[in-house]
Amino acid sequence: MNVLIIRPIINLLLLFYLWLGNETIIAVTVVTIIFRLAMTPLMLNQQKSARKQQSLRPKMEELQNKYKDDREKLSQEQMKLYKEAGFNPLGGCLPLLIQFPIMIGVYQAIIRVLAATPLQLLTLSNDIYSWVPAFSLLIPLKSRFLWLDLALRDPYYVLPVLVFATSWLQQKLLTPPAQDEQSAAMNKQMMIMMPLMTAYFSATFASGLAVYFFITNVVGILQYYLFRSHYVFDEPEPAPTKKAQSKAQSKGKSSAKSKKHKPQAVRQRASK
Repeated sequence: MNVLIIRPIINLLLLFYLWLGNETIIAVTVVTIIFRLAMTPLMLNQQKSARKQQSLRPKMEELQNKYKDDREKLSQEQMKLYKEAGFNPLGGCLPLLIQFPIMIGVYQAIIRVLAATPLQLLTLSNDIYSWVPAFSLLIPLKSRFLWLDLALRDPYYVLPVLVFATSWLQQKLLTPPAQDEQSAAMNKQMMIMMPLMTAYFSATFASGLAVYFFITNVVGILQYYLFRSHYVFDEPEPAPTKKAQSKAQSKGKSSAKSKKHKPQAVRQRASK
């Protein structure tokens, strides 16, 4: 991962740092946006798969109720349903598996490139491509921006608060509607836990990492509104319960009886 992902990103950061006036904040922002946009097709495919799964939920519930005592038959019917609908249950996992190492690589590269101690600078020098001599001359990078030293954590915790707020909003926008009380409780828990986790990392590590989280969240929110049709989930109708089915059947029988007796009543009035 170091050679294939982290090292190229470090040198990409140095390249944009060289091109953009030796401003670390701008280099971090540009690289974050580039990777976020590069992962957009994968994220849209993931959302498409989630929407498809959401639309199949009522039929899945019907199958679970129908074959609750026969696991093997339930599995067969579920695979049959997936095949008819053209849905791959692993389709939403593959984009995530590709995105995750890239995300890890980006913020690992940001932490390394913002080396503050002699040991960190020595480690960074090993990650710089030797065939680009200009990169070695850039070290150490300019890390000051407003009140921040991007190599250190935010002393006033402004960025962690912004990261928490944008993470919460993005999580709220992207979370599909819950189908039951258990899912709703889990969604509420995730809407708090994930933003808290990113805010904790932002408050603990270099503020350059917090900049990465904040920009990623903002771009994600903008993408939600730009590609809203891919993200908005339809509210699927819940599967009919046995009580509702029996009620509908009894109603159908009563209407059939009324239709059967109606001609007799008409003949009696005609004879009178």
